[in-house]
Amino acid sequence: MSRQSSRSTLFSLIGLFLLVLTFLQIVSLRSGSLPARFLVGVCLVLLAGLALFLLFLDGVPREKLLVLLLPIAAALFLRSALLDHVTLDYQDFLSKWVDYFRQNGGFSAIKDPIGNYNVPYLYMLALLSYLPIPDLYGIKLFSIFFDVLLAWGGFRLAKALTHEEKPSLLCFCTLLFLPTVVLNGSCWGQCDSVWAALCIHALACGLEDHPVPSFSLLALAFSFKLQAIFLIPLWCALWFTKRVKLQHFFIFPTVFFFTMLPALLAGKPLIDILRVYWDQAGSSVSWQTVNYNSPSVFSLLPYHTQSAPWVPKAAILCAFLFMLLILALIFVRRETADNTALALAGAALSLGIPFFLPYMHERYFFLGGVLLVVLACIRPAAHTPAAVGAELASLGGYHAYLRQKYFLVLTLFGITWAQLLEGLCMLFAVVWVTYSLIQTLQAKTD
Repeated sequence: MSRQSSRSTLFSLIGLFLLVLTFLQIVSLRSGSLPARFLVGVCLVLLAGLALFLLFLDGVPREKLLVLLLPIAAALFLRSALLDHVTLDYQDFLSKWVDYFRQNGGFSAIKDPIGNYNVPYLYMLALLSYLPIPDLYGIKLFSIFFDVLLAWGGFRLAKALTHEEKPSLLCFCTLLFLPTVVLNGSCWGQCDSVWAALCIHALACGLEDHPVPSFSLLALAFSFKLQAIFLIPLWCALWFTKRVKLQHFFIFPTVFFFTMLPALLAGKPLIDILRVYWDQAGSSVSWQTVNYNSPSVFSLLPYHTQSAPWVPKAAILCAFLFMLLILALIFVRRETADNTALALAGAALSLGIPFFLPYMHERYFFLGGVLLVVLACIRPAAHTPAAVGAELASLGGYHAYLRQKYFLVLTLFGITWAQLLEGLCMLFAVVWVTYSLIQTLQAKTD
């Protein structure tokens, strides 16, 4: 047996051992019956098989798959340890929504005004109401499933940028262990990996000259979460650079309509579906807080600063101008803008737009952070500083919500800042990635 084969066997055996520990840890969870926990354990172990199968489809050889079983199993073991954690979002909203579906006929209750998420996520909650597993675990399993798809999307995107396997596999493993990804789904029970994974795959398809699946996946991402809108302008850049054609843009509303169709057939009024995102934005404004633990430009202001009514409007204008700046840079260099430049533009949009916007939550930088990790795995020296800055900034916001206290409160000259460090880290990341984009575009013309 060769040395490489022996190492592969050792790694796979350790991975299998971790999967057994993962299963045993889930069986010992607090909620649900033993058969229900057994089913959850089986589902999580099957996700390890799914991860390996997806990499196999992309041509990863058997020897490397055996080695990869170890980090995949370790990532799932880490998530299994967080499944029992309950947040206020679950207590106050998600659990009540699933219970409503359970008490009112499951899918037939889709027609009712329940929840403030768009209908694709409600379909998932309605499905959970039929399953014999605790709602908490089902909601988190849905997000963990997309954690795997997110890591695979990072692999595909890195491969589209480099055509090399090594940085692509590094990206796959890094995204599985990225703290914001781990905490978002398996601890918090949020679904940001869902829309982010769909966006990453949409971008990978766009860069691989597959416009139909690209727009389809982008529409699915937007149907799950409004925050996909941060990346949507990038498809104008794909049009500038002739990766997509004008007629492909019609795919987006077509797919978006089909995501609504089951709800419409169940009797849900069209206006109720279309106004979900408007109501979400309106509720954020009505709470009279311009920042929700977000490392945005508003975190640079002293704590409890009362902004004049014109300030949020000016911030929205700044976000719009930043978007135009990024698109203008690509348009001017459209003949030479390569895939790396487009990925950098996507990262800049996904970080810069929410950085300037008011009423942002701590989770809204999720996609931008993921894109920077992909870029850092390809060119560590060039992009790691920005990726680390964005991750630290987001983690500060996560800490504020999950621990119900700010990570580092600073008081200087009698003035208090609650998230100054996070805001500066995100500002650094936005400036760095924008400058990197300019450098990349300039280099292609020299």
